[in-house]
Amino acid sequence: MKRILLVHGWGFGPSLWEPLREALPGPRWFTLDLGYFGPARLELPPALDLVVGHSFGCLWALREPALDGVPLVAVNGFARFSAAADYPEGTPVRVLDRMLDRLQADPGGVLRAFHARLGTEPPPGEPDVARLRADLLRMRDEDARGLRQPVLALGAADDPLVPMAFGGRPWPTGGHVLPLTRPGDLARALPA
Repeated sequence: MKRILLVHGWGFGPSLWEPLREALPGPRWFTLDLGYFGPARLELPPALDLVVGHSFGCLWALREPALDGVPLVAVNGFARFSAAADYPEGTPVRVLDRMLDRLQADPGGVLRAFHARLGTEPPPGEPDVARLRADLLRMRDEDARGLRQPVLALGAADDPLVPMAFGGRPWPTGGHVLPLTRPGDLARALPA
């Protein structure tokens, strides 16, 4: 039985993956929790066949040494999020700095604005501002381009947040949350 690790993106929780797990009940799923709305669960299971990273979860997986050699599928994912001289299509750093400035004083407002842009709701629970801030800084500062390429990059042409950074062929619709909007298509697209 295939063993697949799922890593959610910034501002989300493991529940993001429930529609995919229902659409593809065959594999043995392992879901990390980056700890934005409850205790973090970051223990990596052994003998993984595949890692699926959503948005920041893709960058997280690219930078995790223990996952070297495990095939990676990028779902609305990126190896670099913020703009740079050689990556002008990235999000302007000033946008991330503005979010960082507001996060301490009004974490709920920052999360509501972020999720409103995506057409989703923040997960339930008290936001862990320190974890959200740390990973927002990673999104602003880290660059994993050149580390390795995903075996498959999936996205949507109407994603308001992330261009197809890995050059995959996007679906025309689905936004930034393909695990919620296209779980059946996503399940069929995963490597067998």
